[in-house]
Amino acid sequence: MRRSLMALGAALALGLAVPLVGTSAKAEVEPEADGTLTVSSSQVEVGEPIALTYFTYHPDPDNWIGLSVDSGDGSADPENGGPDVKRALAPSGKVGTVTLSTQGLAPGTYSASFRAKENNTLLAEPVRFRVTADEPLRFLTSRIPLRNAHALAPYQATVSGLVRHAGDDLTFRKVSGPRWVRVGKDGSIFGTPHQDDASPSPQKVSIEARNADGESSTATAEVDVRTPGAQLVPDFRMMTWNMAYGGSEVNGARDKQLALLLDHDVDVVGIQEGDADTAKELAEALGWYYRQTEDVDGDEDSVLGVLSRYPIVSQRPVEVPSEVGALAMSTRIRLDERRKQDIVVWSTHLFYEPYGPYDACFGHLSEKELIAREAASGRTKEIKTVLEAMERDIHLAARTPVLLTGDFNAASHLDWTAKAKRCGYTSVAWPTSVLPAKAGLKDSFRIANPDPVTEPGTTWSPIYPTFTGGYGYDDHAGEPEPQDRIDFVYFRGGLSVLTSDVLVSGNPEPAPNHRDNLYPSDHAAVLSLFHVR
Repeated sequence: MRRSLMALGAALALGLAVPLVGTSAKAEVEPEADGTLTVSSSQVEVGEPIALTYFTYHPDPDNWIGLSVDSGDGSADPENGGPDVKRALAPSGKVGTVTLSTQGLAPGTYSASFRAKENNTLLAEPVRFRVTADEPLRFLTSRIPLRNAHALAPYQATVSGLVRHAGDDLTFRKVSGPRWVRVGKDGSIFGTPHQDDASPSPQKVSIEARNADGESSTATAEVDVRTPGAQLVPDFRMMTWNMAYGGSEVNGARDKQLALLLDHDVDVVGIQEGDADTAKELAEALGWYYRQTEDVDGDEDSVLGVLSRYPIVSQRPVEVPSEVGALAMSTRIRLDERRKQDIVVWSTHLFYEPYGPYDACFGHLSEKELIAREAASGRTKEIKTVLEAMERDIHLAARTPVLLTGDFNAASHLDWTAKAKRCGYTSVAWPTSVLPAKAGLKDSFRIANPDPVTEPGTTWSPIYPTFTGGYGYDDHAGEPEPQDRIDFVYFRGGLSVLTSDVLVSGNPEPAPNHRDNLYPSDHAAVLSLFHVR
């Protein structure tokens, strides 16, 4: 929700098996950035020095090079990529080399930027490199659920992106499991199930990863094999997740994101507030599919995405005349190729201020004033724009179910009721929930959990129990944060809600002490289990 949060100088331990050699940042470069910056190695161990060689047409004794936790856009600008964790002057004329120590840095991916002395102007495109720790090889999780298989149909998946501290010459092999499953040395899983392999329970395959040093680790992959005539995906788990600057404020966030997705056997994710690489890196690690919107001027809030265990066959962004780029995006996901069974998934992120629960709980505005403030925030217009773009999908939902996921930055009229009496209100017709309902969309969490008193479904915020100020209410800083449900999974069409839950892993420490939390966001995720009728 809060775009005013500054990314912290913490290590983002991505740990993905994705090469970073020669990778340049995607941050927009100023005209002065006509120089070069190169890194001596794409990967170093903690404690080893990193050498950065530069060339510039604008030499100055006070030019400098800084390292920051990589935000996903490659920027080391404190307003975009986090404050510098290491810095040194680059005074040696047009060409020189600066060597920085990595002692004290946590494992993760870092950006190095070469900047002018006073105004921080980039003198060259930033470069990225990875800091690793001398830790034993391991699978990220011991259990790896994979996409479903049809008997008598070729099958393929992978676990290669889920090994950490791999070392050199990593190979995989099958330890045990059904005869039809083969495991390639590269971590690929393939084969064709027989008719009698179909079972109500997932088939389990034990897989070993081993490196040149003799280190090894095992994990169990699970595949649900369906009969040829059955639905490939009778049930699926749909998540909406605001990933809070792509996770850049929590150490090791990418692995923590992956672990949560695997632990809860998630099938599809609507992503908000990802960085430029969030969906891509998660998909590559999992062997999944993804689509995302463009990164706009290094603004991580602008990146929406959809991540899917099953193939994405199309994408459609909805552009609005705004500095934040895409207001929403849609993807069409094929759950079953034989049946041509699809779902359409939308992801949206509405504007964040003014914020209704603050206006209600701190400002004590009338309902009429609250609705007017919602309009002033732009959210009412935004949700109308999204629903207009969804009109055809909603109309065709009986044939192809449609889902709308997102961070709405607004409460729901289904929660602000006479029974709940939030902040003393007996009802508030919040437009961002009333309008989807009028359009025929259903709130999956509230269908599964109809009582807002016993099941409030709070998603904002697991790390802000106390209001920190701003939004015109600085005089209320230190008071309890109005906890509310502002993240939603709406749907229409041939789906039944089996369960819907709010997810937070571990016991998060409140901000600003959240850097080492197991849970890598400031929003709780919402996970709804649907049956495809």
